[in-house]
Amino acid sequence: MRVLGIDPGLTRCGVGVVDGAVGRTLTLVAAGAVRTPADEELPARLLGVEQGIEQWLDDYRPDAVAVERVFAQHNVRTVMGTAQAGAIAVVCAARRGLPVALHTPSEVKAAITGSGRADKAQVGAMVARILRLDGPPRPADAADAVALAICHLWRGSAQAHLARARQEFARRIETARQAHGL
Repeated sequence: MRVLGIDPGLTRCGVGVVDGAVGRTLTLVAAGAVRTPADEELPARLLGVEQGIEQWLDDYRPDAVAVERVFAQHNVRTVMGTAQAGAIAVVCAARRGLPVALHTPSEVKAAITGSGRADKAQVGAMVARILRLDGPPRPADAADAVALAICHLWRGSAQAHLARARQEFARRIETARQAHGL
């Protein structure tokens, strides 16, 4: 499975593509950032984010997209820009019919490091270790996007497997009920 992780932002929107599955070796395909100039008007910046994400979707053809869920910050301007960029990412994926998962920062940190309170350096170091890299992807937003992709591969795949198992169990129960006239 190929996952595009997106760490939303208006100035730097981190992007990272990882191939793999639960129980298999993960491989970094690409990492980088979609950038927009801070002095541009908001509509132009959002369009730039949209065009950049569309290009990553075209170039790497992911099976799923994992986006960081926006959480409350003290700086309302920052959270608004992050939320807007995140919404653009969700729309780009939805337009292509790709499944989208939203993961919180603490969920990603816990999946990658074992602690939901890990700092950026710890996350970057573990991303490098998991993917057998000499160092974390750069810029830091790219490392965060790669961490999102890894989190989704590990958690999302497991959650999807459990959902399929629940559906199969429910189907078998219903079949048994019908067979016994219940």
